[in-house]
Amino acid sequence: MAFDEVRFPDNISRGAKGGPQRRTRIVTLASGDEERNAVWANSRRAYDAAYGVRRADDLASVIAFFEARNGRLRGFRWKDWADYKSCLPSGVIAATDQVIGTGNGATATFQLVKSYASGTQTWKRSILKPVAGKVLIAANAIPLSSGWTVDTTTGIVTFAAPPAAGVAITAGFEFDVPVRFDTDELPITLDIERMGSITSIPLIEIRR
Repeated sequence: MAFDEVRFPDNISRGAKGGPQRRTRIVTLASGDEERNAVWANSRRAYDAAYGVRRADDLASVIAFFEARNGRLRGFRWKDWADYKSCLPSGVIAATDQVIGTGNGATATFQLVKSYASGTQTWKRSILKPVAGKVLIAANAIPLSSGWTVDTTTGIVTFAAPPAAGVAITAGFEFDVPVRFDTDELPITLDIERMGSITSIPLIEIRR
């Protein structure tokens, strides 16, 4: 499907609202007990960019971006300011932030992933849209300045030679979220000062 490798304006996304969603089916039995089942194996992020529109120029930027994407037709990049690094938002990315695989002497490609852990539970998220120039790779905690490439459109790291068996492959990175508009219309209200406002600009994560 159509996807433009362009990022939604950062100055607007910084003030947006949104985050991860999950889908869980809950059945309450006659006894009052519950049965819970995950409908989605992975979360899906949703945002509302309207909260970041503060000036008339911001609104004009959104309109231009919306028209260029043909509404819901074309996907694009979105910076989630609450979660855009392999480390904590206040930290500095390092090549040892995230384990992305272990060498076996034959595999040369590894998908960037980010792990979310709490207690005994861990969920791994595939990172599909790393930011160019913001990816670091290490083998057994030794940073590698060469011998690998990353596809910033898929998040796949490819080594020139497959890492040896047992070698821990780690990565540090910044990343965007692949999203699309979740509406084909932008209902704009023009106020007395002709600055204009918009109630909602919904975005939804594109999952493959």
